[in-house]
Amino acid sequence: MIQKKLLIAGCLVALLFSACSEPEKTKPGANSTGTPVASDNSAQGTTTTKAPPADVVRVQPASVELKAGSSVEASIKLTVANGYHINANPPSFSYLIATQLEVEPGSGVTPGKPIYPSSVTRKFAFSKDPLAVYEGETEIKLPLSAAASAQKGAQTLKGKLRIQACDEEACYPPRTIETSIPVTVK
Repeated sequence: MIQKKLLIAGCLVALLFSACSEPEKTKPGANSTGTPVASDNSAQGTTTTKAPPADVVRVQPASVELKAGSSVEASIKLTVANGYHINANPPSFSYLIATQLEVEPGSGVTPGKPIYPSSVTRKFAFSKDPLAVYEGETEIKLPLSAAASAQKGAQTLKGKLRIQACDEEACYPPRTIETSIPVTVK
């Protein structure tokens, strides 16, 4: 019985000592919500986490054809690199940055409200609660309407996709990916 108490006391002392002697890794790179954010402190001689590759999220809109006076649904394919995810829309918590698509109207072609895909729920090291995310391949649907007076021919709708990529341990600063949707009005 005494040996058990000594063993437990020794473990507690060792645990306390190790907790006090090592700095917490996520605090310097945490954002205002406490979610760790990857950062590169090269000027200070330390790196907490490397930045994600520029193509961690690829956006591939499909060409769309529609008749003047009609509507159609455009498809925007997102491919998230292995080992990464982006927050779903809507996000799990209000402080998370949701994936968000904004598309400008064209000549007689008006985009509607994007229809975001179903998310998957995952648990990550940086969050005590599971989060709704997109990973792998997914697709955003975008309703498009052409006015009866829409100019016939090819045009391009300019869009911006705002994302925040994260890996298993941290989230990276949000970024905006510019894209364009080729539309042909018949």
